[in-house]
Amino acid sequence: MIFVAAGTQDGRELAGYILSRGYEVVASVVSQYGQELLQSYKGIKVNDRPLDEAGFVEYFRENDVKCFVDASHPYAANISTNAMKACEQAGVPYIRYERAMSHLDYDKAYYVNGYEEAAVKAGELGKNVFLTTGSRSLPIFAKSEALGDARIVCRILPESGVVKEARELGFTPDNIIAMQGPFSKELNKELFIKYNADVVVTKNSGSLGGADTKFDAVKELGLPLVIIDRPKIQYSNVTDSFDGVLDFLEAQLKK
Repeated sequence: MIFVAAGTQDGRELAGYILSRGYEVVASVVSQYGQELLQSYKGIKVNDRPLDEAGFVEYFRENDVKCFVDASHPYAANISTNAMKACEQAGVPYIRYERAMSHLDYDKAYYVNGYEEAAVKAGELGKNVFLTTGSRSLPIFAKSEALGDARIVCRILPESGVVKEARELGFTPDNIIAMQGPFSKELNKELFIKYNADVVVTKNSGSLGGADTKFDAVKELGLPLVIIDRPKIQYSNVTDSFDGVLDFLEAQLKK
């Protein structure tokens, strides 16, 4: 059994790629939407239970997991850290699939190391703050003293639970954009203009995560851009290609 942490589009595609090469695969996701998207891969198994380090170890032993492929979101540091510790404890080979970052040459780009720092920097740069960082970081921005007198617009997934959480945090309907991305440069521009954005906050999730088109839209509009850097993690094994993952699996399973 190959365990794939598949919380992203390329993670799901990678799980399907490994499955198509004849391996037994379990893909781990944490949302109902993620489960639905995996249904197109016939024969794939799904784990929908969140797992910490101990949970991973137990799952590995109960399901005879031979290798762990970490294709979780680039900003899901806890998953990667827990998975590496669990793999070391259980003797399961680990490899990280890391999508490439997008590069930006722009004098109004401000790199920060976390959501709290992003909130402070955004508050310094404008009063209309446009968030493209997803729903999990919303509490930090909603409760930030640095944004106490700012208008915060959030772009989030159109899932009822996500919208409900945003409303409970105080976001009003006119400050919620519930849409499924990624978005084109032109659509990004139109949304930034419509909501009178003074500053845009984003993560460097790579081209597949829509970073390129956000970068291009911001540059054309001349807006400040706050970019939250990826967590600094020392992976035990890492590759940026599907074939690199497959080569690793084949080498490990021959041992």
